[in-house]
Amino acid sequence: MARRSQIDAKKTRQQLLADAAHLFSTQGYSNTSVADICTASSTTKGALFHHFKSKQSLFLEIWTNLQVAMDAEAREAAIAARSLTDPYSAFLAGCRVYLKYATRRDYQKIVLIDGPSVLGMKGWYEEDHALGSQNVLAGVRYLAKKGIVAEAHVEALAVMLQSALNGVGFALSREEDGVTPEKVYSAFEAMVRSLR
Repeated sequence: MARRSQIDAKKTRQQLLADAAHLFSTQGYSNTSVADICTASSTTKGALFHHFKSKQSLFLEIWTNLQVAMDAEAREAAIAARSLTDPYSAFLAGCRVYLKYATRRDYQKIVLIDGPSVLGMKGWYEEDHALGSQNVLAGVRYLAKKGIVAEAHVEALAVMLQSALNGVGFALSREEDGVTPEKVYSAFEAMVRSLR
């Protein structure tokens, strides 16, 4: 019986995450109440608060799940794109995945639009940096290993490139005039390939 209740608890938790993610991406964090989430999940507030200490902690887990999924896909794309003749290809393939995510409505609404207000800009930056900096840093280190960038500039360049990607993500989420994923990728690729 204990095993069954563990399975049920896991299903309830997954259902809460899925339904809350859908509501946060379609209605926004501030327009989604705990009652809305419970109704969508056919569960109780007690069950929600058994799994998550607050609506904000539920949001943070959803935010993190999106970031981790994007990060894993970017890493896979980078590995698949490695080239003996083009040292930039792996890094740029990972960046293209981020730009793809930055056009997804769920990623935009949860990570880029509501994320900074729910987590606070400092909290958002710290969480984003902790999750994404290793891949960007690995990409820049690879470029340094290939003699493209100076070893002394690796850490600073990684911070700047991650910040540039985030800035573009915010611009795409705001649907700024003239900012399209294709134009952004083309400009970002030109910038990366000009690194020496």
